[in-house]
Amino acid sequence: MLLLSLSGVFIVSLDFELHWGGFEKWPLPAYKSYFDRTRASIPVVLSLFEQKNVHSTWATVGMLLHHDLEEMRSGFPRLKPSYINQKLSAYQYIESIGIGKNEREDPYHYAGSIVREILATPGQELATHSYAHFYCNEPGQTIEQFRADIQAAKTATRRYANHLHSLVFPRNQFNKHYLKACAEEGIGIVRSNPLDWWWQIDSTQSESNWKRLHRGLDAYFNIGGKTSYPLDQVSRLEGVYLLPASRLLRPYRSKELFLNHKKITRIKNEMTWAAQNREVYHLWWHPHNFGNYTQHNIDGLVEVIHHFDDLRKNYGMQSLSMGEVLNILKTRKP
Repeated sequence: MLLLSLSGVFIVSLDFELHWGGFEKWPLPAYKSYFDRTRASIPVVLSLFEQKNVHSTWATVGMLLHHDLEEMRSGFPRLKPSYINQKLSAYQYIESIGIGKNEREDPYHYAGSIVREILATPGQELATHSYAHFYCNEPGQTIEQFRADIQAAKTATRRYANHLHSLVFPRNQFNKHYLKACAEEGIGIVRSNPLDWWWQIDSTQSESNWKRLHRGLDAYFNIGGKTSYPLDQVSRLEGVYLLPASRLLRPYRSKELFLNHKKITRIKNEMTWAAQNREVYHLWWHPHNFGNYTQHNIDGLVEVIHHFDDLRKNYGMQSLSMGEVLNILKTRKP
């Protein structure tokens, strides 16, 4: 087992959600090819991870785990989110718009075959992105509704894995008041946001363009703080470890060729600093970020993963999933 601070640590977490990640804003007929390309890219990513022995955490929306609509309905929690804006509710979407009967008919709302492929790849962890893409900072919902959502996610996950240990809050709506419920439901580690003010997300419905602009600029230019951190400084709150994100691997932009290169270079430089200083670097993205310009996005990821492989050879940098980090942190002295 890796000792704390013995070497740098490279963590990858992915928010796996398909259409559940934005059903209220993405009209499905227009996005089918986008998600078809997303699904086609995942085996390529998994193959790359296996070739370079990269461990990663797939934070998966629980609704994707069902085999058919009947099974999904039977897994609905008793308490559903009472958002003031009900367009944010996956349950409202199912009732008003509707989804297909199974993955073969509707590969945008079911993904059991992909989850099995993920788990067949060495070093991959199945985590939760909540059951129904639950928004923890949107007006109207409650802690008990969130708890019911996590319980439903746990039940759905048991078809594939014995336990859930890791969670990523949808839309990065980190809510410290919900951590106690996480701990009581067996979640030991969550991805938290960077400390920069533009990553403090209260609501995606009323977020300022100023925040969004700063998040975009920070991907290319050094306007924020240091992105890596010592593993032994990871904090714990309400019984849950908070594992900060370092950097979002933003999708390729066709009209930003210089910035695309600058983005990857920035990530590689940050990874190098983390490896040299024995710190943690936590990279994340959504698989659907590869839905457009798929090969360009994969090429960028290949460059990042090959760079990690060099850092492992030169500095002993380790690749760990969030669950593996949790196991290490549990061994440290209080």
